[in-house]
Amino acid sequence: MTDGLFPRERAVVAPGAVHVPEWLPPLRRRELVDACRAWGRGPVPYRHTVLPGGGVMSVRSLCLGRRWEPYRYLDTVGVELPAWLAELGREALVEAYGQHGGFAPDTALVNFYEPGATMGMHQDKEERSGAPVVSLSLGDSCVFRFGNTENRGRPYSDVELASGDLFVFGGPSRLAYHGVPRVRPGTADPALGLTGRLNITLRQTGP
Repeated sequence: MTDGLFPRERAVVAPGAVHVPEWLPPLRRRELVDACRAWGRGPVPYRHTVLPGGGVMSVRSLCLGRRWEPYRYLDTVGVELPAWLAELGREALVEAYGQHGGFAPDTALVNFYEPGATMGMHQDKEERSGAPVVSLSLGDSCVFRFGNTENRGRPYSDVELASGDLFVFGGPSRLAYHGVPRVRPGTADPALGLTGRLNITLRQTGP
């Protein structure tokens, strides 16, 4: 973690896992926050996901494109995935890897972290495609824990994700366990007009 005194540098956290600080310019961040608000006013609002065992996730989520529910994708669409957001995902892969490899995301999961919300260590493994996951952060900074592909424990790396940051994981790290053990309240730029943290992950689910 940093205290903001020194610029954060681009880093390869693990093979195939790339962190690009402040990839999104301030204007694009504001546009994305406005879009997230508009999506939440649509036919499929943000909700706390209920897990099969009865637990309730502390984050509130909505899906764009192909709908996800624990632990599968449905062949239905509640809110269309905008073409411009899919294109942003391809631009992100070019930034991270130098090419987008034909990335064709058909779903985006938007998670809203209110104060106190966390995300346990998990794998993104419902997708049948091996395409990378593109993650965009907005608002409050968080501790993003990026682990190994075998279990939820060590070894893992704690990465600070701040507003505008890009994180991509694919290849050998595609099925790495990851989570958000802590969000840092009050760290968002006041000009963004957001209390809390938004995270947008673009995925290609496969057939």
